[in-house]
Amino acid sequence: MYLTIFGKPRYLGLVNIEDTAFTPEKGEKIVAETMRGIELAIVGGPISEEQEDRYRNTCCEDLCDGQPKGGEPMLQNISFVRTATEEDEEMAQTQREEEEAILVKARELLSQHDLSMKLVDVEYLLDRKKLFFYFTSEQRVDFRAYVRDLAREFKTRIELRQIGVRDEAKTVRGLGPCGRECCCGYWLHKFDPICIKMVKEQNLALNPTKISGVCGRLMCCMAYEHQMYGCLWKDLPNPGAKIKAPQGVYIILGVDLAHSAFRARTPEGTEVLVSVKDFENFKETVMKGENWESSILETPSLLPEEGVLVAFNHDIEEERLAATVLTDAEAFKPADVQEEDENIKEKKERHRGKEENNARNKKKRKRKKKPQSGSGGAEGKKEKNPRNKITRSGEERSRPRNKRPLRKKRPEKTDTSKDD
Repeated sequence: MYLTIFGKPRYLGLVNIEDTAFTPEKGEKIVAETMRGIELAIVGGPISEEQEDRYRNTCCEDLCDGQPKGGEPMLQNISFVRTATEEDEEMAQTQREEEEAILVKARELLSQHDLSMKLVDVEYLLDRKKLFFYFTSEQRVDFRAYVRDLAREFKTRIELRQIGVRDEAKTVRGLGPCGRECCCGYWLHKFDPICIKMVKEQNLALNPTKISGVCGRLMCCMAYEHQMYGCLWKDLPNPGAKIKAPQGVYIILGVDLAHSAFRARTPEGTEVLVSVKDFENFKETVMKGENWESSILETPSLLPEEGVLVAFNHDIEEERLAATVLTDAEAFKPADVQEEDENIKEKKERHRGKEENNARNKKKRKRKKKPQSGSGGAEGKKEKNPRNKITRSGEERSRPRNKRPLRKKRPEKTDTSKDD
């Protein structure tokens, strides 16, 4: 039994070659018949029965993302036809060149239809009986009219496959943030679920640009070391947990794989490295009000102390790194930098002088505004207030603002008809 890889989505195939005279080597190409048709496949190597059962169990599990919708399974049994000849490889090469022009034309036809979908890649089979289009979309798409236009244009059978954003990176391939080829396009055949909890347990920064891959999702490599971190966090509380002690609060920051320990911040602001096995002793000690003395020797820091300048000279030919410690840091500053520092100091001094003068002027103005004691007019003199009104009795009554005065009552009319 041999494991093979075929197609742009990198399907896995199990082929049983009964001919003992023919033993394909790893990386050799063969012509096989799959569920899609006749196509080229790359031999990954022979596998045992245990490995075969493991592949079948892992690929048959329900995947959260990455499975082509409505397509073939990721693992299938294929049948061996023959070894690939030079003509087959040349045919495959010409098909890859044609697919680039077909993808451009297909996108032009897609612009004529109002469909919310994105064409990712195109793939021809070896017998040219089918043309597969891989697209991504956030919703269901009615592409029946679009398929008719594609069949009329390319004169072959058209099949569209909707894939996820992770499968898009797997099909197109590319380079990851690490500078190497993406794992999904190189060797990874299954997408494991990644959660933000894995990132927190590994003491990584919660920066989307640093923890996300080219697909926009969390990088698959977040799960590679998660098991090791999980073993350390098993006997520890969650990151950020607090231990209240008489002298203050201790905060658990993270773990250190090299020493199998965790880091805790003391109330004084320093960090202490404590072994995971000594967590209970550490907790009891700080709860009693005693200080914990770490028995783990940390790796000395490579950073120099304050006030010391380290100059590194790298010799490429001998491939050696020499470090020279220099105490006079000012001697290595160029003249332009020294002049700029002096100008900055002068500007700061001028700014301080202006602030002091402004503060003095404000105090002088406040003193002038204060009224002098004993000055003023005669006692009992009232300020003029146009809104005040003096009544007949001589009392002063203030009229409320924005209020209309009361109207005077009109005299009642008398009936003078009787007198006349």
